[in-house]
Amino acid sequence: MNDVTTRHAGLDVRASDDEREQTVAVLRQNFADGRLTQAELEERASAAYAARTRTQLRDLTGDLPDADERPSRPGMTPDPVLLCILLCVCPPAGVAYWLLSGRRWPW
Repeated sequence: MNDVTTRHAGLDVRASDDEREQTVAVLRQNFADGRLTQAELEERASAAYAARTRTQLRDLTGDLPDADERPSRPGMTPDPVLLCILLCVCPPAGVAYWLLSGRRWPW
């Protein structure tokens, strides 16, 4: 294995502008979720824009959960029976219920 392959395997690859923007988006989402203070967000976002490698970017979000790990909010999936009843009896109420329940179809 040569040095280039070793560096790529070790994440010492230079970060792209898109990767920096993705990291800042993750930081903003965690700020919105209450995991970061305004000062922490500003500090980490500045560091993200100054980061040169993927490792530096990963270190900024290492103590935050991934988007896939976040627990879903309870009650966000509409009850299919109630949704059907509302759509039959009062379609505007059924649509409002569906929209307020997270816009996920139960089927």
